[in-house]
Amino acid sequence: MDKIRIGTASWTDPSLIKSGLFYPKGVNSSEERLRFYAANFPMVEVDSSYYALPSSRNAELWVERTPDDFNFNIKSFRLFTGHQTPAKALPKDIAEALAPHFEQKKNIYYKDVPDELRDELWRGYELGIRPLRDAGKLTAVHFQFAPWVTPSPDWKRHLEECVGRLGDYQLAFEFRNKGWYGSKDKDEETLAMERDLGVAHVVVDEPQTGKGHNIPQVWGVASPALVIVRLHGRNHETWDAKGAKAASERFNYDYTDDELKDLGKKIRKIAVEAPTQVVFNNNYEDQGQRNAKSLMKILGSKAEQRDEGYEPTLL
Repeated sequence: MDKIRIGTASWTDPSLIKSGLFYPKGVNSSEERLRFYAANFPMVEVDSSYYALPSSRNAELWVERTPDDFNFNIKSFRLFTGHQTPAKALPKDIAEALAPHFEQKKNIYYKDVPDELRDELWRGYELGIRPLRDAGKLTAVHFQFAPWVTPSPDWKRHLEECVGRLGDYQLAFEFRNKGWYGSKDKDEETLAMERDLGVAHVVVDEPQTGKGHNIPQVWGVASPALVIVRLHGRNHETWDAKGAKAASERFNYDYTDDELKDLGKKIRKIAVEAPTQVVFNNNYEDQGQRNAKSLMKILGSKAEQRDEGYEPTLL
């Protein structure tokens, strides 16, 4: 169990805070919420860095507010993962430099950004996460690629660029296009590519709706340093829903004990080969936190005792 860490995607999801089901009365500030979360779990995934470049000051505060053995995964900025990016997601000076583009189009893609601005964005991203790395609290930079990122030569060159841009960091790749997986040969080819790049493989659990780009569970190891198991829930009805106002609407799913036990068996097996992080991304109210606690009990994790003696400090 020393090789398995369990946590959730974000500790400040609006649905979680509004529910009042996880944080006790009196835990209202950003600082107290993180301290309470870190008293219950040994790791967390930072999602805010997908929507905007991360802040080094925030990273410094996260280091100060968590125990020495607590770890973070931090998501890559959306532009780097092939997603469409609006002007408001970019630093002001870069958005201004790209004003002619945004006069014509609502979003911009990585391929449309001039080289000098790409360099500046990568530099700003790295500076924002550096305090976590320097403190020994950053496990991985998580790249959740857009569904249209395929195993084409152009996209594979982009993957190589991502690795080169963050050469001092452990990266993890989560693919969202089924072209990467689906047969033994495809699975092995993708794992071999990840192995060559030195990135961690991400095992995905999501609804298998039979349409779109559903990713199957591929239990394998690319890097001996890390495997991430990311659990999105299995809500078929909401997975492809259009017009959802919040991510929690899509990932509204409560894993059953039987489902968690089945996952636990596979997690135990993969953890023999590499340190494993399990991230619950079902984030409607306190689903992720409850399911994470249940999986800790199933696996016999000592992490379920982290909250003993916690007393919130009222600010």
